[in-house]
Amino acid sequence: MKHILHTLLFAFTFVIAPVAHATVLDIEEVTSEGGITAWLVQDDSVPVIAMDFGFKGAGAAQDPQGKQGLARMLSNTMDEGAGSLNGQEFQEALREKAISLGFSASRDNFTGSLKTLTKNKARAFELAELALTKPRFDKEAVDRMREANISRIKSSLAGPDWKAARLINDRAFEDHAYALNSGGTLSSLQDITSKDLQKFHGRVIGKNNLHVAVAGDISAEELAVALDQIFGDLPDVEIEEPADHDITNQGSTYHFADDIPQTVIEMMQPGISRDDPDFQKAQVMNFILGSSGFGSRLTKEIRENRGLTYGIYSYFYNLDHLNGLSVSTSTANANVPEMLTLIKAEFEKIKAEPISDKELQDAKSYLIGSLPLSLTSTDKIAGLMNSIQLDGLPKDYLDTRNAEIEATTVEDIQAISQKILDPDAFVTVLVGKAEGWEENGLETTTIKKLPNVE
Repeated sequence: MKHILHTLLFAFTFVIAPVAHATVLDIEEVTSEGGITAWLVQDDSVPVIAMDFGFKGAGAAQDPQGKQGLARMLSNTMDEGAGSLNGQEFQEALREKAISLGFSASRDNFTGSLKTLTKNKARAFELAELALTKPRFDKEAVDRMREANISRIKSSLAGPDWKAARLINDRAFEDHAYALNSGGTLSSLQDITSKDLQKFHGRVIGKNNLHVAVAGDISAEELAVALDQIFGDLPDVEIEEPADHDITNQGSTYHFADDIPQTVIEMMQPGISRDDPDFQKAQVMNFILGSSGFGSRLTKEIRENRGLTYGIYSYFYNLDHLNGLSVSTSTANANVPEMLTLIKAEFEKIKAEPISDKELQDAKSYLIGSLPLSLTSTDKIAGLMNSIQLDGLPKDYLDTRNAEIEATTVEDIQAISQKILDPDAFVTVLVGKAEGWEENGLETTTIKKLPNVE
């Protein structure tokens, strides 16, 4: 079964702190004889082991010119046959022992996940090692995954949300690797061969850009041995990462015509880095502004008071080389000018006027209190730890996060709002039918063809 890693850095915890300064996650750092390091949260209450691993900088931003979708295709095919096992045999070996193994490619990183019953760990580790070090990339598997990806793109072309996402990436990340279509294009996918996959695998999957996180029923001593078994034969790699990038086309609004009753709106302005000392203050501010759903100011004003949308959210968009703050929503075509004006007004309001003590306390209580409620499984704990590593954050990140949120003041929220929020810097994409926009003062640049699709 194909597995895509979903990580919510606010969402998971393992040991709930009984006192204010106890650790949230009891992480042990394990180093193998071969020098491979992993984070471990040990728990023998359930006979399950979950391992998440990531290769820093090995994501879709590394796709060569004309080979968009290569990292994604790699993630699709690494468990489709390895060593002496063809695709069918490899998948049957996983099913036989109820082992879950899958890979995923983001723009920045290439990740994998393994989950197994403790009694089947030896076979699970063996199959993971084969997939990582001896993938076959048989023509049948490559052709099948190519067709699946082409079908995915053709199906997505009917969705206005997908079109808006494609366009905001193109406009906000112009002239950068992030602007390319990480899922591939109809033509680039046709050009990807088994040889391309083998070469790309050898170029980006390495021991020196590896991060590993494990949760569950395994000791530090057992894990140290397993690390060398699974990853020890990987080479060191040299990855040339893309340059840092600012949001492009700030202040511009683009329109892609689509004959639908509601216009999809995507907006992005510069954001804040994960390692900025004010990042947690910014998270509290954004919770109040737009990330909390029905409790947010954007929802209250635009959905509840005005009835202009079913949903509106703001969220930070953090990549290794770019930081943005996005707003996503939709509204009836004729309401687009009013919607954009109201969004900007809410951004200006939180900058100009102090929030209430109740808004602050509600935000802090939710962001801190929701952590233990979000724990679901060992695989999600492993995924969280691996994401923390890939983001370059320390082991005690969740502890310092909670402390920084708790220490945030009303004055901090206004200061960080003034530091970050700049509604005049939005690059805006509208996918829908223009109805009275120009008469209402909304000027747009028309985009007639979706970029990086064909």
